[in-house]
Amino acid sequence: MATTRSDIRHLTGLSRTAVAARVAELAQRGLVVERQEGLSTGGRPPTLLAFNADAGAVLGAAIGRSRTHLAVCNLAGRVLAVTDIDEHVGVGPDDLMPQLVKRLEALISDAGLQPTDVHGVGVSLPGTVDRERGCSLDSPVMSGWDGVPLAPYFQDLTAAPVLVDNDANVMALAERHGEYRGMDDLILLKISTGLGAGLICGGVLQRGAVGAAGEFGHNKTAAAHGLTCRCGDTGCLETIAAGWALVRTLREQGHDVGHLRDVVDLANRGDAEARRLIRESGRHVGEVVAPLVNLLNPAVVVVGGDMIGAYDLLVAGLREALYGNATALATRTLQVVPATDGERSSVIGTVALILDTILDPEAIDASLQSAR
Repeated sequence: MATTRSDIRHLTGLSRTAVAARVAELAQRGLVVERQEGLSTGGRPPTLLAFNADAGAVLGAAIGRSRTHLAVCNLAGRVLAVTDIDEHVGVGPDDLMPQLVKRLEALISDAGLQPTDVHGVGVSLPGTVDRERGCSLDSPVMSGWDGVPLAPYFQDLTAAPVLVDNDANVMALAERHGEYRGMDDLILLKISTGLGAGLICGGVLQRGAVGAAGEFGHNKTAAAHGLTCRCGDTGCLETIAAGWALVRTLREQGHDVGHLRDVVDLANRGDAEARRLIRESGRHVGEVVAPLVNLLNPAVVVVGGDMIGAYDLLVAGLREALYGNATALATRTLQVVPATDGERSSVIGTVALILDTILDPEAIDASLQSAR
């Protein structure tokens, strides 16, 4: 979107001299460019200014238990290069992170860029995250990652800021930056190996007092009474609805499955038990999420995670329970939709996370001040 210097003066209340100085600084850094002159309304035609999305790049890394998605994007979030890393479950940060950084370095080169072009790095992890230290916090999912800051692993690649957040949170950001831009009330449900939610209320991502908002997978439900969860407690929703529980059940029945993706594949090939388990997972999730819909009254519930590979089965159960247990008013205009970016939702979200920070007006101002 292009604008003019007079538009900027009108919006900011700055003087002509101040606007000219600020625009000159931004142009020198390549963040804005001059386009063809606009139509004259009398006098000298105005020069149009536009944000230069190709003035740099950002990196995204969505770390999972068995697969990590990586991306290089421009400053508008357009994907320039992507790749995946498949890792064995239980891999520690000292084994995965150096490999991850090397792959990002190769992606930067593939995109025709240099490490000096990188303006920031966004990283997501399953489970609760300590954003101040940039590490996993009390996560039963990522053994060996708790308390290990991730930013130092990037120090030989870039001095740009590194931000770490929960995977469901960044998936919610991806939706609000994309298909549901401007949607102020949105719930993102990640239904995968584990369960989690990203909550956007009043246009603000809600993380909670210690970053644990959205951990609905550990809500207690009568259907899971007495079942032990991987968090160490009993009766959690995850024990009957999460991907790890479905894998466990099918293994006990003699199926050769190692990951939720195998369960989804079985279901899509017509296996009756896999199909039943996925539909039941959706129903259990819907029952637990219905009070959340009553409480927050979102406009849309976005469903993401590996289980959306069998989306129709999953959402058939979810809709049944959600609409059956939430109030008629809260669900009157409620949309239930699949994640826009599919399996890459998390990595697109990590890019949204870092762009929100580095392109914030205060961050831009601080950067210009430090360069003077």
